[in-house]
Amino acid sequence: MSPFSIAAFRHLFSAQVTSLIGTGLTTVALSLLAYDLAGADAGRVLGSILVLKMVAYLVIAPVAGGMAHLLPRRAWLVGLDILRATIVLCLPFVDQIWQVFVLVFVVNAASAAFTPVFQAIIPEILEDERTYTKGLSYARLAYDLENLISPALAAALLFVWSFDSLFMANSLTFALSAILIVSTSIPRAAATDREGGVYANTRFGVMAYLKTPRLRGLLAVHFAVSCVGAMIIVNTVVLTRSVLGGTDILTTVFLACAGGGSMIAAFIIPKMIDACGERRLMMFGIFAAALVMLIGAMLIVNGVQTAIAFAALWVLAGAGTTFAQTPGGRLVQRSAGAGDRSAFFAANFALSHGGWLIAYGVVGWLGSLADLSVAFMASGGLALIGAMAAIMLWPKQDPLEIDHSHPGFWHEHPHDHDDPHHGHIHGSDAQVMQENNPNLHGVHSRDHGCDKQKHRHRHYHPPVKHKHRFVIDSHHTRWPVDGSEMV
Repeated sequence: MSPFSIAAFRHLFSAQVTSLIGTGLTTVALSLLAYDLAGADAGRVLGSILVLKMVAYLVIAPVAGGMAHLLPRRAWLVGLDILRATIVLCLPFVDQIWQVFVLVFVVNAASAAFTPVFQAIIPEILEDERTYTKGLSYARLAYDLENLISPALAAALLFVWSFDSLFMANSLTFALSAILIVSTSIPRAAATDREGGVYANTRFGVMAYLKTPRLRGLLAVHFAVSCVGAMIIVNTVVLTRSVLGGTDILTTVFLACAGGGSMIAAFIIPKMIDACGERRLMMFGIFAAALVMLIGAMLIVNGVQTAIAFAALWVLAGAGTTFAQTPGGRLVQRSAGAGDRSAFFAANFALSHGGWLIAYGVVGWLGSLADLSVAFMASGGLALIGAMAAIMLWPKQDPLEIDHSHPGFWHEHPHDHDDPHHGHIHGSDAQVMQENNPNLHGVHSRDHGCDKQKHRHRHYHPPVKHKHRFVIDSHHTRWPVDGSEMV
């Protein structure tokens, strides 16, 4: 099934595309605004903006994802779109650099709260895994098309209006995104038995993500992708202008090559996953991208300054990174309970951007302070380290259902009796246990008539050994090894 045959996906995908195009326009406008306010220091201002963006993602996303199960999701997404539209609309009126920093941090904080919740909704709409994979590929295509369309659209608008108009256009795209989300039928969030305050819920998403072996491997892949991606984003202009002696047009062509390679990979990912699975495809992609960077270092060291050779490397790097990162959504969806998806997607969003923060600093500084071959070598070397870490962290045998055992234990949380994990002591057994253990409170019988409804009481789970689709949640707090006990 095509994901576009589902109305909800069409609306959300359209909202994503419009937001991406508007964000691309703002990226161009911020460069011009930074130069207008800071002159020769514009590069430092833009670098600081990138750092603020990553900090906002790292700090805000886990908090928003951890609390998303308590929020009305449609109202949350629409409200954040309206907030982003309002903040971007303020940017044309700033006259101080610090004002830019504040507004950019707020708009990126809103994006950090928006994106994980948005990502968690997609697998609920595209329940079939093959259809969901196609949806992920289309989302990757949207990002690549934005990289091609936004600069061209910005150039066209700048022929008619000043760069301030780009901020206004971005505000309109966020408003249009909000309208599209309002018109979308968004499934009701699945119930979760998680409780606690902001800290506990924020911590849950990050810790559960890091306790899942395949997601630790995915995080290593994300780091490797960021090392290659940072090289493309930060140093393409250095390569085309300083090494190859080209113009701004050549820089644009190289960025288009990377985007083109990514788009080709996105088209064929659904079929390749069917043929070889996520792990092989992702490992192939990131090892290929790392090798491309090392080849680039060798070319520069040997004095090769052929634009065609480097353009081919950029195509391969774009394809490799897309093979590596696009299937990641399937891994996150597979590793989370239905009610905890937002928390897992938020952890994935935040932790993966931590890799970008490191990569921007290392690769960017080396490109400016040392020979570009050193930056190539660092990019490829760090990506290779990330790829090898992914192989070690992500077991080759990675079944969905795992044998494990639970000791007998008492606890209390909202639950119903349709969930097989909530089989616990009732009736006469409960009364006997209560009589023999007078300090135990809240043991009840099935006579209260609320078996099908969410209710709360202290209850006892007898010891059990069983096998099912395994995820980290309130009943499974660590990953089992050879049927080990949960605690």
